Amino acid sequence: MTQAVWFPNESDLKQTRLYQMMERLGFHDYDEFHQYSVSDIATFWHEAEQELGIEWFKDYDQTLDLSQGAMYPEWFVNGEMNVAYNAVEKWANDPNFQDQNALVWESDAGDTRIFTFKQLDEEVNRVANGLLDQGAKRGDIFTIYMPMIPETTIAMLAISKIGAIFSPAFSGYKSEAVATRMNAAEAKYLITVDGFHRGGKTVNLKDDAQQAVQEAPSVEKVFVVEHAQNDVIWDHKKDVRWNDLKSTNASFESVKTNGHDPYMIIYTSGTTGKPKGALHTHNGFPIKSAFDAGITMDVSAGDTLFWFTDMGWMMGPFLVYGGLLNGATILMFEGTPTFPEPDRIWDIVERHHVTHLGIAPTLIRTLMTLDESYVTKHDLSSLKLIGSTGEPWNEEPWMWLFEKVCGRRIPIYNYSGGTEISGGIFGNVLVKPIAPVGFNAALPGMDVDVYDTDGERVENEVGELVLKQPWVGMTNGFYKENERYENTYWNRFKDTWVHGDWVIHDDEGFYTITGRSDDTLNVAGKRLGPAELESIFVEHDDVVEAGVIGIPDDVKGEKPVAFVVTKAEHDDVDGLKQELINHAIERLGKAIAPRTCHIISDLPKTRNAKVMRRAIKAAYLNEDAGDLSALENPHVVDEIRQIGKNG
Repeated sequence: MTQAVWFPNESDLKQTRLYQMMERLGFHDYDEFHQYSVSDIATFWHEAEQELGIEWFKDYDQTLDLSQGAMYPEWFVNGEMNVAYNAVEKWANDPNFQDQNALVWESDAGDTRIFTFKQLDEEVNRVANGLLDQGAKRGDIFTIYMPMIPETTIAMLAISKIGAIFSPAFSGYKSEAVATRMNAAEAKYLITVDGFHRGGKTVNLKDDAQQAVQEAPSVEKVFVVEHAQNDVIWDHKKDVRWNDLKSTNASFESVKTNGHDPYMIIYTSGTTGKPKGALHTHNGFPIKSAFDAGITMDVSAGDTLFWFTDMGWMMGPFLVYGGLLNGATILMFEGTPTFPEPDRIWDIVERHHVTHLGIAPTLIRTLMTLDESYVTKHDLSSLKLIGSTGEPWNEEPWMWLFEKVCGRRIPIYNYSGGTEISGGIFGNVLVKPIAPVGFNAALPGMDVDVYDTDGERVENEVGELVLKQPWVGMTNGFYKENERYENTYWNRFKDTWVHGDWVIHDDEGFYTITGRSDDTLNVAGKRLGPAELESIFVEHDDVVEAGVIGIPDDVKGEKPVAFVVTKAEHDDVDGLKQELINHAIERLGKAIAPRTCHIISDLPKTRNAKVMRRAIKAAYLNEDAGDLSALENPHVVDEIRQIGKNG
């Protein structure tokens, strides 16, 4: 049974934006409010955008049109708005807000730059004017291949201001992955940098950008921010320096786009090797991310939101719109959370008075092995909430974070959804008790259920996560691949989105994600989420993290194989392996416990610390893993492949 460890203080609970919205609509119980939010989704999302104070150039005629079916809803029909106006310009025009900090940036070396809303708006306007001077127009597509620096956010907002579309690419990609995404989007422009700093080293991004452009014939111009001031090769036919792009004119009136117009194409890695282009609109992704951050995480004006991420992952745009649309300050960080010392992340929180911090479980698994003084020497009293996303938790690191960092006072907001969701399906709302690892609620407006393979609802057992109605922020298909979109999410049960996660909904009302359904093991007819097995290994004092996959077995159908990362090297490796296997057998039973355990240097992960289990499985079985361009540490795949070859 799931046991809560954090409980809302009644006076604090009533001060949250979520409770105040509930009270305004006549509710005091969250479960009743959630039922209201999915009983009439049009009414609810109308109330949601009103709660956020979204400003429209032209009001919408109706909140929702389902004439094209559940797969293609149109929200806020005929309403005209612009996300850049709502994120920055409206605050810059308000004398009470214009001098408040909108964006704080910290470099790898610790240098900072700060923009008020007025200053950020002027910078965005200079770039917007410059883009038009360079020939850009409404509807053009820009690929953004940049690290977490202010110009990245400025570029995104300027592109939106002129009614064009941006497509962010992960700054850790090499040229082939960037070219693949530019070609898929048929991008006309690329915005990039000469280089950036990470962990004390300079990364030359321009060389990869230039090589990618050579493979992407649709790209006409490349705008280059001279950030690292490193030596790069210039293409004098296509390259334009950022400072030459910027206009001296700091005034610009946002284009009055239809809210349903696309503003972002964000690609996610596909299991078949071809990335999927989630198509998002001005009135979709920004409103959903702003609602999740503002109403359910309680991000408010005067707060500082810092999510350690990259703009190529959905949490990058989430940081921008979740913060700015709520009038909060966003913090962008160029470097790594453990450089130059392992306390870097806590040092940033203290110096910049961060109120809302977003991290991934893998980072905490690493930090918890170090001396506690890295945490305890910092004043973390500014923190109101720690958000977590990217992968499932294990209980031990979750509790370490809750006790050592949060002091059992600060709530941990587990958050799970996806790029195609524009935010979360599940969260830990601040008006209900919170338990380790899982989620205390389906978020407002998300009509969640858990199905078995026949489409019947299940409780207290693993099932398929589904959404029974559309929501604001749902991807508007895949860019130029709607058949693939329909086959990915809509081909199992009629008018039902099948998300691809295995979930347990227990008697106490908590949800636990046990893994991706395509990662799920079927051992002797029993379905098991990999996180369920991995948690057993992480319990062991010598283990930092674990990854479990299923491989074909003549007797059981599938058998589990474990890969573990240890805290230190061991003289008796075989002895440790057997000890871990025995521990798993003792905790899980002989029928389902892994009988094979491999110790490896690391698990293959993306830069936002999501473990890529399909890369483990494909390497171990010497199969094609599909698109691995998002991997932070591809050398680990070769290590696992060699283990598989050696039996």
